[in-house]
Amino acid sequence: MATDHQTSASKQQQPGTTAFKIVIYEQENFQGRCHELTGPCPDLREFGVEKVGSILVQSGPWVGYEQPSCKGEQFVFEKGEYPRWDSWTNSRRSDTISAFRPIKVGSQDHKIVMYENPSFAGKKIEIIDDDVPSFHAHGYQEKVSSVRVQSGTWVGYQYPGYRGYQYLFEKGDYKDNLEFGAQHPQIQSVRRIRDMQWHQRGTFHPSN
Repeated sequence: MATDHQTSASKQQQPGTTAFKIVIYEQENFQGRCHELTGPCPDLREFGVEKVGSILVQSGPWVGYEQPSCKGEQFVFEKGEYPRWDSWTNSRRSDTISAFRPIKVGSQDHKIVMYENPSFAGKKIEIIDDDVPSFHAHGYQEKVSSVRVQSGTWVGYQYPGYRGYQYLFEKGDYKDNLEFGAQHPQIQSVRRIRDMQWHQRGTFHPSN
């Protein structure tokens, strides 16, 4: 039977409903078996989910991980529809998601500082309440080896234009690139993660 995901997705969230809700379909275009999550899931296989073909985020945001126990490549999901794997990533390395957890968005203010060297040393780029599609356009061409998030929640990208591997930055300090999940200290764009109930703005858009 055809799913009714579009109807449910278009409904306005009512007071008292779950703050986080994501529906995972085993096949592309919201077909096949589905499973609903309203909280962290460190291993989808425990729920009998073997394959993630498409995703519907009714309220979020969420982060998915390539490996169980929230390890490996990261994928950020804001409110919306993701009909197949290349609608949530263009890194081209993996189409596997094994774990999910909600992202708490506690502040409407955003400030992040990215440093060239580990332990917050060297040249830096400071971003306040803005999305930056290209660090090069702002005159910063160095690597990013450590990060200090003073407020808000962010996602950094390996390449300009919000492309490549994604790295979730929640409030706190990341003294080297391994702490934010990067094998190499390369970040060239960054944007804020906001509660999409209040900010009706698109999420990741693959290039045409």
